[in-house]
Amino acid sequence: MASHNQESTVPYDPLTEPPISPRLEEFGRPAPGFLNTDSRNSSSSTVGYRASEYGSIAALQAPKLAVTPPEGAEKENVPMRQLSPVPRASKDLEEKNELYAAPRTRTKRKALIWGLAAAGAVILIVAIAVPVAILTKKNNSGESGSDSGNSGHSGHSDSGSHSQTGTNEQTVVTSGGDGSIVTKSDGTTFVYNNTFGGFWVYDPANPLNNSARAQSWSPPLTEEWRWGVDQVYGVNLGGWLNLEPFISPALYEPFYPNAVDEWTLSTLIQQRDGNLNAIEEHYKTFIVEEDFAMIAAAGLNWVRIPIPFWAIEKYDDEPFLEKVCWQYFLKAIEWARKYGLRINLDLHAVSGSQNGWNHSGKLGDINFLNGVMGIANAQRTLDHIRIIAEFISQPEYSNVVPFFGILNEPRSGSAYSLETIQSFYAEAYRIIRNASGNGAGNGPYISIHEAFQGLQQWETFLTGADRLALDTHPYLAFGAMSAAPVESFISTPCSTWGGLVSASLTNFGMTTAGEWSNAINDCGLYVNAVGRGTRYEGTFETTAVTGSCDEWINYETWTQPTKDAFREFALSSMDALQNWFFWTWRIGESSATNKVMAPFWSYKLGLQEGWMPTDPRQSRGQCAKVGVPITEFSSPIQPGAGNPPTLDNYPWPPTTLGTYAVAQLPLYTPTGEIHTLPVPTFTQSSGATATVSVGNGWANPADNTPMAVPVAGCTYPDPWNALNAAIPACGTGGGITARAAAPQPTS
Repeated sequence: MASHNQESTVPYDPLTEPPISPRLEEFGRPAPGFLNTDSRNSSSSTVGYRASEYGSIAALQAPKLAVTPPEGAEKENVPMRQLSPVPRASKDLEEKNELYAAPRTRTKRKALIWGLAAAGAVILIVAIAVPVAILTKKNNSGESGSDSGNSGHSGHSDSGSHSQTGTNEQTVVTSGGDGSIVTKSDGTTFVYNNTFGGFWVYDPANPLNNSARAQSWSPPLTEEWRWGVDQVYGVNLGGWLNLEPFISPALYEPFYPNAVDEWTLSTLIQQRDGNLNAIEEHYKTFIVEEDFAMIAAAGLNWVRIPIPFWAIEKYDDEPFLEKVCWQYFLKAIEWARKYGLRINLDLHAVSGSQNGWNHSGKLGDINFLNGVMGIANAQRTLDHIRIIAEFISQPEYSNVVPFFGILNEPRSGSAYSLETIQSFYAEAYRIIRNASGNGAGNGPYISIHEAFQGLQQWETFLTGADRLALDTHPYLAFGAMSAAPVESFISTPCSTWGGLVSASLTNFGMTTAGEWSNAINDCGLYVNAVGRGTRYEGTFETTAVTGSCDEWINYETWTQPTKDAFREFALSSMDALQNWFFWTWRIGESSATNKVMAPFWSYKLGLQEGWMPTDPRQSRGQCAKVGVPITEFSSPIQPGAGNPPTLDNYPWPPTTLGTYAVAQLPLYTPTGEIHTLPVPTFTQSSGATATVSVGNGWANPADNTPMAVPVAGCTYPDPWNALNAAIPACGTGGGITARAAAPQPTS
């Protein structure tokens, strides 16, 4: 292999050569800015960023502060040490179930006390800050694609691999490691910085190439993820394709206080503009390709992407922007593939609302599995789950989207029973495995949220199922408020969550924390919904005053000890939760203040300002460090064969729904046309469409049951407002049964 230096005349090929050892000058503290203009800028020292009302990329520019790594610290071969055994935690996970409710003084869920058999190894903390991706954009007009990344790239080789494409044999850079130049589809470029041994791969002639790798310790997309061994370091792209007021406040602020969810926002934008172009502009600018590069460069290897059901279809009286966000999810697949990231696709909003919260599409009543239209809404949701499963089970996408969260935060206990949601989950399991088949490589891991019942309730659910995972969303922000300093919270994740997660990994199987944050209280603009105030300031419901939120919103005033304490708190959360997705990557700026008003919740801002870890591996052993050791789970998780013997214990539909007999409720009938999700198209640099198999959106052609739709001529109650509606004389009768298995494709 040629040495990676300026004199090298042989390009570094990340597909065939070992990862490049990081150069000392590449280490740098990302605070106060990881978007910078150092000598590696391939254009000029002044960087122009795309303007957007919603701020696609903040122009945060500051010099990189070089530091010397500790002697003997080699990033690719970090020494390991063993953990000591752990006393098991007994306190329940504090969930987001309290988000729109008055605070309770004590959780009602039982404490879970379990044991773990295996102790994991942890990576010695490396006191080195790693620069996240430099976002250096330039107009590439008039330049040849054969630039290969050397222009203006003083002191470094291009780290790029090349291919010939187009009728004029133009050279295109198709891969690169740290310091390489990435050319985007619009011709602009940026410098890819990844000092963790990651590399990007994108060949226009072969756009489904899965060779990219996020970091040296994360398997490339060509390899299977080793559940229980490979650790999920993930982040959510919340508020991108499924809008939330506190994540993108600038969209909502012009309509304050009337826009409280995506339903009302869409209605008001349509009234103002005559279209919903503002929402698509948000899709275009809120998350862009550079974000995926930065996520890999931050040491993260997964992204959880929430999408709503209207990515597939909507009814005429639903105000949402239909199908458009799916096109941006296809971009997410392309970008994740390019940078070696894996996607946890999360169905975040379903028909009728599964929890009554703003991120479910409509704030207010729960009409999913609840009320007169509860089963009809569930029928529709099962079809949406089937359509998504059919798409991501195609071999063209299964390596990039190997995890499917089928329903975000169903509010069981508030609207429907544990048995009811278990019946729904069992039917969804049948449907997904009907689409994908059983066994590794056949469709995604299926992730079910614990429905605010506690992890222990799911210990024996569908034992023997094929690749079934349990999801939990632990938060401190929505419980009892405290004015204690940040330092006092550092060990709390370890003592509160560590034992519970370890026990679930042992007793259930794969368990992830699909959401968590750095929030130690509920301060932040719209965090408790639009106009609802905060518990901390005593303006939410009937809560008492704890303090002022000013000190927590004005992150610019945080002292270094405060930032250090938040970083330690984050490390404790990472260690306690083991496999996790931080909520969320980005919080958009308020249009009133032009700054982030909910800083606890932004991983990207935390990296920029210095309160998030620049290497998530530093979390290994953190709980032991703070005096609350946990048992790390580090054994391969063996899924079941796929035919759980208890599956028939959860019939679909259930016989009752609250006080209603399901046989008397209005249902949809399976006579509708199946909606197939569109596949992407790829264009080569020559302008020709790439000739590559991209599938047809449907993995199993034998799965051809029509969609459930309203009975023709029958007038149904409003599916979003039917808790006490009169039951119609038509459309009832209980004529649905659990779906029969369809033959699997043979090739």
